[in-house]
Amino acid sequence: MIIRDDSAIVQDDMIGQEHDEPDLDKEGEYAPIAHPTTAPVPAPVAPKLAPTPHFYPYEEIWTRKPQWGAQIHIVDGIRHTAHLDLLVESLGFKLRALFRLVFPQNLLSALRCPMGDELGTDDAPFPAQAAGPLLVIIDENRRGLLLRRITEEGGFAFVSSAELAAAGDLRSAEAAREMAWEQLHLGPWDEVVPTWRDAYAMACLLVGGIRASAGDLKEALRVLDMGLIMGGPLLRRELEVAVGKISVMSASSQVECSGRSSRCGLENCRSWNIDEVLQILPSRSLACKAVEKQPSPSLEAFIRDYFLRSYPVIISNYIDHWPARTKWKDVDYLRSIAGDRTVPVEVGKNYLSSDWKQELITFSQFLDRIQTNTSSANLTYLAQHPLFDQIKELRNDIMIPDYCYAGGGELQSLNAWFGPPGTVTPLHYDPHHNIFAQVVGRKYVRLYPESASQDLYPHTESMLKNSSQVDLDNFDAKDFPRTADLDFIDCILEEGELLYIPPKWWHYLIYLTVLATVKRLMIVRIQR
Repeated sequence: MIIRDDSAIVQDDMIGQEHDEPDLDKEGEYAPIAHPTTAPVPAPVAPKLAPTPHFYPYEEIWTRKPQWGAQIHIVDGIRHTAHLDLLVESLGFKLRALFRLVFPQNLLSALRCPMGDELGTDDAPFPAQAAGPLLVIIDENRRGLLLRRITEEGGFAFVSSAELAAAGDLRSAEAAREMAWEQLHLGPWDEVVPTWRDAYAMACLLVGGIRASAGDLKEALRVLDMGLIMGGPLLRRELEVAVGKISVMSASSQVECSGRSSRCGLENCRSWNIDEVLQILPSRSLACKAVEKQPSPSLEAFIRDYFLRSYPVIISNYIDHWPARTKWKDVDYLRSIAGDRTVPVEVGKNYLSSDWKQELITFSQFLDRIQTNTSSANLTYLAQHPLFDQIKELRNDIMIPDYCYAGGGELQSLNAWFGPPGTVTPLHYDPHHNIFAQVVGRKYVRLYPESASQDLYPHTESMLKNSSQVDLDNFDAKDFPRTADLDFIDCILEEGELLYIPPKWWHYLIYLTVLATVKRLMIVRIQR
């Protein structure tokens, strides 16, 4: 926005035109503002608070300290609005309309900001939630707390838009969501202010409710999923309830499925040929020691023979009873449960590739890609995503093996991997205990012990220090001579098997068929 001393024109990205809004008369009623070329406004008597400021943008007028904006007393809506009109009249009558646009009366009446006090004290609650097309009613205490925190972060415009959105204004709801989205992308994810994640969740609830009331259920669901993926924890329960209501509203909708998915599902329709598989695996694969395999060992035996020894093992015949073992082979089922849900996917050979990227697509679009994509450069896979927290129906298809609680620990995370043949997870290690549950398909796994770390040439960058520079798919012994003769163990993890990988064991994986895997990470506490 540009404000000129010699002009009554205000240029603003949102408005972009002259503002001929009504002004407030002395009784607080609206009265027309006379154009300065026909009836100039007499100079008002300004209150003795501070000298008239220089020509700052309106955001800076509000925040500039300590001289002018910090000394504005907000007592109630009408008095405050008139007070602002008096203070800024020397900047031109057009600016007064902008102040009422950015700080609407119902918001100003909610803020009491005497000099030296903070916004949003307990004796100045935010106004009650407007009756609008909401899928869920947000608890007033949490709502008020969040709005106060947002104002403390400078989000006055967000709060203003959120108030209008709560009454059913879609444009304001989308504006609030865009403001929060921008805050989420100002820097690294771990540096995002948590309040803005909660603000994004609130905006998604508002947009989703308005979209659903207009009958646009798919878009409402997409927005709510974005809130679950990117939003903070404060309103997660409300987002989940809203998603559930939309699921009920759309339950009668006809699910469109292709003939291809009904015929093959997520199972690989090609015949299995080990000779063909060996051609795509790294050199020396399946020629060294194999990972041990045990049929459903007792928890005591697992802890004694593998967990305490920090040694990998395949566990068979343990998840045969999971509903996912049969249901997830039916693409029609997956589409009916999760087809319209938005999920984050990775595109490219792997996360170390220069062309690697992330996208947000619906689960149906993802299923189409993994059944048809044959180019390694555009492989699309879902990895490291808490899918079961987002889509509860899929969580009901699996169970937590007792092995995950070995050592008296707690389940740290529960993630899902879906991907097409050829998807590669490059050589890396994890700091926690892992248990992979192979639900659908097969994959090749190669494992190196922690003692081999220095011979696997870890990256020096802090964010990649758990990843190896060695590309096993294009291995060059001249560049990495110490890796060439390293001992490892490997296996082909079959459908229905579990694989336990101890902390800091390096592992490389390649999907041999269309694949669905569940991975669990455990926090363990062992007395030593």
